[in-house]
Formats: sequence, C-alpha cells, structure tokens
Amino acid sequence: WEIGKRWRTWPAGRIFPAVIPYQVPATALDSAVPARLTATRIGIAPAASCTAAISPKARPALARQHCTTVLRATYQDSTGAFAVTVGIAVLSAPGQASDALRALPARATTAEVRAVPFGHTLASAFRDAARQLSATSAAGPYLIMSTVGYADGRPWVREAADPYDKDEMLSAADGISDWIAARIGAPAPPASCPGGPAC
Repeated sequence: WEIGKRWRTWPAGRIFPAVIPYQVPATALDSAVPARLTATRIGIAPAASCTAAISPKARPALARQHCTTVLRATYQDSTGAFAVTVGIAVLSAPGQASDALRALPARATTAEVRAVPFGHTLASAFRDAARQLSATSAAGPYLIMSTVGYADGRPWVREAADPYDKDEMLSAADGISDWIAARIGAPAPPASCPGGPAC
C-alpha cells in the first residue's frame, strides 16, 4: 500500500529528479574505465491516461492489468544529442506489473511509451517518429518504460548504424529508468513502534 501510493503522494521532482547520474560502459569507449555522466530533466508532463501515453501495440497488455495512469518526464543526455522519455505506468499490484512486463518485449525498436517533447528546449523535436530504442521493467506495482532517440527529431535509423550512438542511448535510457525504478519501487521501511513493547 505504501509503495503503491507514492505516485500520488511524492512531489513530481522526487519521482523525476532534476539530475540523474549514469555511465557509458568502458567497452563502448575502448577504455579501461566507464564514463560517468549526468542526464538533465527537460520537463515533466501532466499525468495522462494509459491510452494517451502508451503506443497502440502495448495498450492491450496494460489494459488487461488495469493500468490507471501514466506519469512521464523527458531528459537529455550529457551532450544534449539524445532525449529520453521515461514513463511510469501505475498498476494496482506488483503481480500485475510483472504480468504486463511478460506480455511486452524487454527491448524493442518500437517503444511502448510515447515520447514527450517540450517546446523551446533541445528536445522540442523529440516525438514518436524519433524513438530509436526502448526498454521496460517492473518496480513494485509500476511498469517503468523508457524510449530514447535523437533530440533533433531525426527519424528511426538502424541501431547498428552507429554502435557508439547505440551504446550511449542505451546507457542514458537504462541509467535514468533504473534510477527512477529503484526509488519509486523500493521496499517500504519496516514498521516501527516507538515507546517500547507495550505500544
């Protein structure tokens, strides 16, 4: 119950922090150490219905699990070249999130969550046609969905066309969504009863 109410009781900035750290693996950089970078939040969208915020192919799976609403925010990577929209689909129970996850591909070129552009920003052109890669995970009663693409809005291209871009996109999208999932889906602290055994 405590975990399931966080999407309503936490401030938006706690759910979607202004800055989130992530790292690009050393193998992508031909280096001995990974690059530690930060993603910056561009904006937080108003809460939306599951129908409005999720791609048509994903709607049936979430509808079967009684998706109630979707929270979304868009971030840019440290270079400003890529944009990432992260969506939190609110379900009523952890089992429903896991069931919805099994019904969706773990990673696909067609994203489940719809992109959210923000005018007068570097990601003002980041719309659904610009989505390149996506990922989905379950965190408690939430389904965390991310989609990433070029911030300038260029349409989908083969992900293998530029291996470094692919690695950087996945690093940013996974880092952001994992950070958010680890907090909103974290186990509730154990109940305590101050004042001694008789309380």
